Amino acid sequence: MVKIRLKRMGAHKKPFYRVVVADSRNSRNGKFIEEIGYFDPMTEPPVIKIDDEKAKKWLSEGAQPTEIVKGLLKKSGIVE
Repeated sequence: MVKIRLKRMGAHKKPFYRVVVADSRNSRNGKFIEEIGYFDPMTEPPVIKIDDEKAKKWLSEGAQPTEIVKGLLKKSGIVE
């Protein structure tokens, strides 16, 4: 199954996340199919940048977002 999830980047105690499309069997920071955006929770306000065309394409093809990514998609206005 294909999932849209976060890949953790950044330094110790300074997280930065990339929003990626990956096979659910791969590890969190392992191999992924495509990067569709990023999320930086350390800035004020947090920065969410997701390519809406790519996200909609993957959602239409059946990719399942995780709960946190689903919230980010709603905040970005990609999903209602």
